[in-house]
Amino acid sequence: MAELFHKCRRVSYSAAMSVDQELLEILACPHCKTAVVLVKDGTALKCDTCKRVYPIKDDIPVMLLEEATVEP
Repeated sequence: MAELFHKCRRVSYSAAMSVDQELLEILACPHCKTAVVLVKDGTALKCDTCKRVYPIKDDIPVMLLEEATVEP
C-alpha cells in the first residue's frame, strides 16, 4: 500500500517569496478580525490585537487558530 503522506514532521519556513501585498491587505486574524502584519523575516503573520502569530508554510499563510501561537 502506498504511503500518502510524507513522514517528516519538520516544516520548512522559507522567506524566498513574501506574501503578495494585495493579499496582505485583505488578510485578517480569524480570531479578532483585525489586520495582520508580516513578522519573522516574512515567515509569519502577526495580529497586534490578540498577539496570535500565524505561520506561512510553502508560501501560503496558514490562518487557522489551531496553527497559531500567541507571542507578546
